[in-house]
Amino acid sequence: MGKAIILKSPEEIRIMQEANQIVARILHMLEQRIEPGVTTKQLDRWAEEFAKKRGGKPAFKGYRGFPGSLCVSINEQVVHGIPSKKVVLKEGDIISIDFGVKYKGYFGDAAVTVAVGNVDPVVVNLMKVTKEALYQGIAQAVDQNRINDISAAIQDHVEKHGFSVVRQFVGHGIGSQLHEAPEIPNYSRKERTPRLMPGMVLAIEPMVNVGLSDVRVLKDGWTVVTDDMKPSAHYEHSVAITENGPLILSEFTL
Repeated sequence: MGKAIILKSPEEIRIMQEANQIVARILHMLEQRIEPGVTTKQLDRWAEEFAKKRGGKPAFKGYRGFPGSLCVSINEQVVHGIPSKKVVLKEGDIISIDFGVKYKGYFGDAAVTVAVGNVDPVVVNLMKVTKEALYQGIAQAVDQNRINDISAAIQDHVEKHGFSVVRQFVGHGIGSQLHEAPEIPNYSRKERTPRLMPGMVLAIEPMVNVGLSDVRVLKDGWTVVTDDMKPSAHYEHSVAITENGPLILSEFTL
């Protein structure tokens, strides 16, 4: 038996929306500051300072031993890149920034991929398709659908455009724990997957590669790269299932 899916009350979802708004504001702030010459360690510092000012605690720092507050993954790095003073952004890079906070006992989690200056048109398209795939998945996050409806929508959109979805890493439930049941793969599975119902909160996060779907973990034990060393993009939102359709908790609102 898998872990039980924990349904959240409207009040819990309201707190999770506050947590996710801290994340959304931090990602928005970092997007504005990403440019050639900035180190990934500097981005990490900004994220941590900003979170603390707003009463949030960085969720990833120390999680299973992860050394940073922010996951920063450049070009062929898929997820879980470690911030470093030695890694300097340069023109033509893309950087995926994934951030989470703990706030009033609940977690927020989201990710975006950002171009550093002008990037290759294929990579611009990769980012566009990955973001679209996220929203295609979210559109299926409705009462009485199944997890697989989200997965299939993401996979269909990605593969229609000639890209591939990463299979070794998946989205997840989120709440008072950073990772809860159920898992949300970005590809369709043959087995029967859980039915969606109001109160579920899901972190939906397509990771999409230009080349093959295969990935591997580097010697640092964290950084995931594409096997063929071609670029990868990553977008994520935390989404609540409601009776009125999906509520994107981490959507940036002014």
